[in-house]
Formats: sequence, C-alpha cells, structure tokens
Amino acid sequence: MRLFSMYRWVRTRHELGCRGRGFMEAPWAGGVVLLACVAIAMLLANLPWTAPFYRHLLETDLSLLVQSPDGLIDWAFPEGMTVEKLINDGLMVVFFFTVGLEIKREIVCGHLSSVRQAILPVIAAAGGMLAPALIFMLFNHGTLAANGWGIPTATDIAFAVGILSMLGDRVPVSLKIFLTALAIADDLGAILVIAIFYGGELQLGCLAAALAILAGLCILNRLGEKRMFVYLAAAFAVWGLFYYSGIHSTLSGVAMALVIPMQPRFRREYFLHKMPWLKERLLGANPDCNGDGVVDDFPNEEHRFYLRQMKRLSSGSVGMSYRLEHALTPYVTFLIMPVFALANAGVEITSAEYFNIFHLSPEIGSIGMGVFFGLLVGKPLGIFLASWIAVKARLAVLPEGGSWRMLLAVACLGGIGFTMSLFVDSLAYSDPHLVDRGKIAILMGSTAAAVAGVVLILLFAKKRAQR
Repeated sequence: MRLFSMYRWVRTRHELGCRGRGFMEAPWAGGVVLLACVAIAMLLANLPWTAPFYRHLLETDLSLLVQSPDGLIDWAFPEGMTVEKLINDGLMVVFFFTVGLEIKREIVCGHLSSVRQAILPVIAAAGGMLAPALIFMLFNHGTLAANGWGIPTATDIAFAVGILSMLGDRVPVSLKIFLTALAIADDLGAILVIAIFYGGELQLGCLAAALAILAGLCILNRLGEKRMFVYLAAAFAVWGLFYYSGIHSTLSGVAMALVIPMQPRFRREYFLHKMPWLKERLLGANPDCNGDGVVDDFPNEEHRFYLRQMKRLSSGSVGMSYRLEHALTPYVTFLIMPVFALANAGVEITSAEYFNIFHLSPEIGSIGMGVFFGLLVGKPLGIFLASWIAVKARLAVLPEGGSWRMLLAVACLGGIGFTMSLFVDSLAYSDPHLVDRGKIAILMGSTAAAVAGVVLILLFAKKRAQR
C-alpha cells in the first residue's frame, strides 16, 4: 500500500511537471499570467488590509547611502532607487534587452530581413502609431495631459499573439506573421519614442562614456570576441551611465542587444569535423578509467570530460544573441513582465469617477478618451489605412490568403497596448492622479480592442466557412 501511494505521488508530480512545461510553452500562457497579475495588483491596491502594505513596499528606498564620518558628505547610489523604480528601471532593462535581441534577429534573418517582407508591417506599424497619437491630441492638445500622446501608440506582442494562437486556424498564417512582424516594428518605434520624447535632461558626459563603451564592444565584436562575460560586465557599466545620462536606463538594454554577437564562435565546418571525433572518443572511452579494476557506470570521469567538450562545442556553434534570447525569454515572460504588472497595474480606486473615461476638462483634458479611443479606434484604423495605401500604391502586397476584412480584425488586436503603454504612462506624467487615470484607460482600451478583434475574427471566419 505504501509503495502504491509513493508510485501515485511520483506519477502525479511527473504529470504536473509535464503540464506545467506544456503551459509555459503555449504562446498564450504569458498573456494569461499577465491578466492574473493585473487582477492581483488591483486587489492588492484596493483591499483595506493590503493597500497600505502594497504601497509601502513599492515606495521602500533601496539606495545605498554612503556618509563620511564628519557627516559632510552624503551620497546615495543609485539615487532615489525604490522597489518600484528598481522594477521599472532595473528589471525592465532585461525586458528591453530581450526585445532588442528579437528585433535584431528579425531584421537580420527574420520577417524584417528584406524590403519585401518588412515594407507592409513597417508601414502598418507607422500608421498604427501615428493615428492613435493624433486621436489622443484631439482630446488633450494644450492641456496638462498632452504629454501622454505616446501611451496609446504601442502594441503588446504577448497578448496579441497569444489571442491569435488561441483562435487557431480561423486566422490565416500569413496574417499571424504580419501581426507578429508589425508588433516587433511597433516595439522598435516605441523604443525610439521613449528615447527621443520621454528622457530627462541630458548629461552629455555620462552619455558619451556609455557610447564609448558601446563603440568599444562593436570593435571587439568585429575582432571576433565571443566571450559572454566581456559583454555582460560592460552591460552593468552601460546601465549605470544611462541611468544618470538623462536617457531612460531601460534603453541601455536595447543598446547592448545591438552589439551582442550573432555569429557563433565555431563555424559549421569545425563543428562537423570535431563532433564525430568527440563522439568516437566518447564511445571508445575506457570504462575502467580509474585503473582499479572496477568497471564504472556511464558516465565515468573520462565520459564526463568528452561530454563537457561536446556541450562546449554545441553551445559555441550557436550565436550568443540566440543563446541569450532563448535563455531569457521564459524569465521575461513568466517573471519580469508579471512583476512589472504587479507593480504598475495596481490603481487605488477611491471613486467611481476613475472609470468615467469620457470626462473632459478644459485644463486637464481627457486622458481616458485619448487613450481609450486611441487604442480601440486609432490603432486599428491606422494599421488598416496604412496597409491599404501601401497595397494600392503597389509598395506592398496583401498577405497571402488574407482579406481586407480579416486584416481589419487582426489590426484590432494591435490596439492591445498594456505593457509598453503602462511603461510610457509612468514616464509621461509625474502626477500620480494622471498616471492612475492613464492606467485605467489602458486596461479598458486594451480589453475593448481585444474583444473587438476576437468578435470580428470569429464573425469573418464564420462567413468565410459558409462561403
């Protein structure tokens, strides 16, 4: 009986582990985890017994204070570093680094690697950023909220692609590729917007030092330097310099991603020559490598030596950029982005007025209407019209198997802003009241865009099936 219970326990753990791995590998899993974290953050910020702890935790000072014995010198590093700032300025560097690696891969050898492949998603992404910014300014031009025009211009790739994957074959594969490439181009546009419009006062000395390090890394890359610790050590220095330069520190992640080598350390010919030799030596390894007359089980010490060499050869035959992207993506999806959502999606609702996104003030404007209609109307309209103009001008062609109606439905999913929109919202305003109103509008606008996209896709797919 005891052995049977142990067997059931082991089998249950194995099944749970397999299901957990299957869940994490699903393209929609990241969106589900983010949604759960948004709900948890809203509860933590509004329940009377958790709200004080939640706010106090985010505002906890983490700066290292250095003080001279006579008390004349006080120096904090990093200055003003709180838990919330550590998440937004520290952990999000890894998110932007991974985004930078993905953009670089797509430009070098992916969906954006040729003019023919890139032209339609890039034009559509540009239209999808311009239209919501214009709609936002229609409601907020000349008001205190005007600086938030960049909030509705971003697309959250995790949610958009996750919803598409759940819809299965109702959407042509070509349109799924189109939306993925569009979201990547959109990320690049959002990075440029943050760098140009949402930085602080420039400190040219720090910026020049950071650029000098990046230039040095580019030279090392050209000379064939492939050791990871060289680039990772420099990354910390670049982050610190960006932090004090006036350019948002998260952009140091994108800058570092651009100088990470994509070329592998070992070439194909070397791999094909070396691997069979190592395999032969492994198979011919002495089972009695200790010389004590006792046959050792596999792997013994000699086996382990050749296995380490094979692992080193295999790892060195894949570019550092690919290895880092593959290694970091699960942590970004299931740790960094959920933590970011927990820290930034918690809005303390003190009045039902927060949900009145249609309120318009001559002084403040209407962040709610600017963000909500920017995401729900501006993003799909901008993506669709830009794509239509590009196709009619014969600059690009409609994705194979796609229709204009289905492209409009997919474009609605581009209105899911969330992660990037929340991030820009935290940069655009210093007034917590305006920040919170922006967050509510982002959540409502992204939800509405997702619902509209799913409903239109199901409707158009049903009509296509009937025909």
